[in-house]
This record gives sequence, C-alpha cells and structure tokens, in this order.
Amino acid sequence: MDGGTPGQRLDAAQLGAELGQRATLVQFSTAFCQPCRATRRTLADVAAMVDGVAHIEIDAEAHLTLVRQLDITKTPTVLVLDGAGQVVRRASGQPRTADVVAALGRAI
Repeated sequence: MDGGTPGQRLDAAQLGAELGQRATLVQFSTAFCQPCRATRRTLADVAAMVDGVAHIEIDAEAHLTLVRQLDITKTPTVLVLDGAGQVVRRASGQPRTADVVAALGRAI
C-alpha cells in the first residue's frame, strides 16, 4: 500500500458509518468494479481478524463530494485510518492481505 495523502482526518458523519475503535479500512468502490469485490472480501476478513478494526465500503458514484475532496481517481481505493480517523495509508487497486495487515500495523 502506498502513502498517498496521509494526515487528513475523517469522521463517522463523512463516511456514513462508525469508525473502528483502533483503526478503520475505508474502501471506495463502484458497482461494476471486479477488483472491488475481492477487495471487499480481503478487507472484511482482515477487519474480522483484528479487534477494534472496522471496514467501511463507500459507493464512489453516490458520494462524489467526498471522492473529490479525497482525490479518489480509481476504484478500489483503500484508506487506512487510525483510531482518531486520520488517514495513515492510502492505496489504489486490489490489495494483498499481507499489505493490509502491514498498513494496519502503522495505524494501531
């Protein structure tokens, strides 16, 4: 997972769901995105394995203001937030489980 634009803070109101106590995996997807489905499974599996981690999937087409604000240019894009909602990692494309776990290590 690459660095992207760390430092931005997001909250439950912006994301439409509660953040994880320790970290949050935010996935931007679109309806016809094949890699988004695999990414959904990977992130859900990791969130289930690690206590206090939430997975939030956002339909990019339905949240264009947020997409523009965060400069999301392709799907899937994954943001890793720390417990305070600050972006600590960002990556585009389908992530590997090991990369997600490593990125969480920086957030927790």
